[in-house]
Amino acid sequence: MALETEIKLGLSASTARRLPAHPLLAGCAPQQLKLINTYYDTPDLRLQSKRIAARYRQKGAEWLLTVKCDAPSPGGLAQRNEWEIAAQPGEFDFSHVDNPKIRRALEAAKPDLTPIFTTEFTRDLWLLTPQDGTRIELALDRGKVTAGKRHETICEVELELLEGRVADLFIAALAFQANLPLHPEGGSKAERGYRLASGAALTPTKAAAVPLEPGMGCIAAFRTTVFACLGQLQGNERGVRESDAPEFIHQARVAMRRLRSAIRVWRPLLPADYVDNFDPRWRTAANGLGDTRNWDVFVTEVLPPVVKAFPDHPALPRLAKAAETQLARCRKAAKTAIGAADYSRLLLEFTAETLALVERKKPPMPVFAPRCLNKRAKRVAALATETRDTNPEARHALRVALKRLRYALEFFAPLLPARRIQRYHQSAARLLDLLGRMNDIAVADQLIAEAMPGEPNDLIHGWLAGRNAAMLDQLDGALVEFLDHPVPWELS
Repeated sequence: MALETEIKLGLSASTARRLPAHPLLAGCAPQQLKLINTYYDTPDLRLQSKRIAARYRQKGAEWLLTVKCDAPSPGGLAQRNEWEIAAQPGEFDFSHVDNPKIRRALEAAKPDLTPIFTTEFTRDLWLLTPQDGTRIELALDRGKVTAGKRHETICEVELELLEGRVADLFIAALAFQANLPLHPEGGSKAERGYRLASGAALTPTKAAAVPLEPGMGCIAAFRTTVFACLGQLQGNERGVRESDAPEFIHQARVAMRRLRSAIRVWRPLLPADYVDNFDPRWRTAANGLGDTRNWDVFVTEVLPPVVKAFPDHPALPRLAKAAETQLARCRKAAKTAIGAADYSRLLLEFTAETLALVERKKPPMPVFAPRCLNKRAKRVAALATETRDTNPEARHALRVALKRLRYALEFFAPLLPARRIQRYHQSAARLLDLLGRMNDIAVADQLIAEAMPGEPNDLIHGWLAGRNAAMLDQLDGALVEFLDHPVPWELS
């Protein structure tokens, strides 16, 4: 078994043509290969469900049988177990796979294995030796992935570490990125092939459970948490770039908020320069998506009931048109932001610096987690006393604090009693939903003024104020319900 460690970077066709002239490659003729890969699975895709990929690769006159285990790729970094031997297509001899669990899955699937998709591309190879003890293979792949009649273009760079430190791999990737627009890619060719084969539409990626374990060190737990956030973020990038569906931007923004919340949770244990560097940069990245989300909510959720209530109001058609114009402008800005060089560089630098963090012996996670949750719960309780009036600023502060508590609770959930967490989390979600709808009304008032400056629109503002008053009547009860729930962790 070998551990494959690589960084995958996406690039345009024009950038691919410029790559050989990069100072790190100039004067070096690449080795060129033609690679054809056929991926096999059962008709019900049992291997994919176990995150296993099995393929035959034709490399000139040679055939190779390769088995890989898929793994998350935060910031473009992938570290996968790989088994490869020379073999003839159709043999499927998995005796070289020394992981018993994976080998059993392969052997069970063998009678039903059938071709699912192919990748065919030209690979230009360079060997980089930036210093003694460091060897990095750079591969420029250009071709296509095909499943039936569907196909997608392949144009990407892979930097594979043959010898040296993972930090050396990031140094090389950042050096290329400094001169060329290269974006860290989270998905493998196999993932793209499976998606094509299924014909499934692109769907938003929601937050997954963070796989923390009680014996983890605090920094290892932080690294696991923020990499899970990066997985959610990068899972929505393509949807933000290629679709106008609002949920992609929403989930990308949620991922950034969760990531920033994790930085705040672990802040006492993180180097000050790490926090000072990355927290404001992630805030800026999130702000690049914020206006789009606000206009999406206004157009799809706030405005329709107003139009239904006042179908003959003369200002509403103009308001709807102005809102759509603002939304289109913001969507364009969000697509630009997610494709910007600053964002691509942030992904690489953040991943590299997070991997380089040094573990701390104290405090142990069973002490650290309740301490963090308790601090956030006390903050929510204190702010709850300031929401008895109609002050939207106080409600917004409570909503932000409650979100941070909920995110921390979700991060630490594997370390806490499941049933108690579920009840507490559901109560927090109900309160957050109410506060969120009230916030949408407050934001709507601002957006109306922005879309139609100088126009009074008293009837519309009055209707929104009535909705807000009705929700305000529910707020005390929701607060009491939440604050009466026993916390699912030990207080200290």
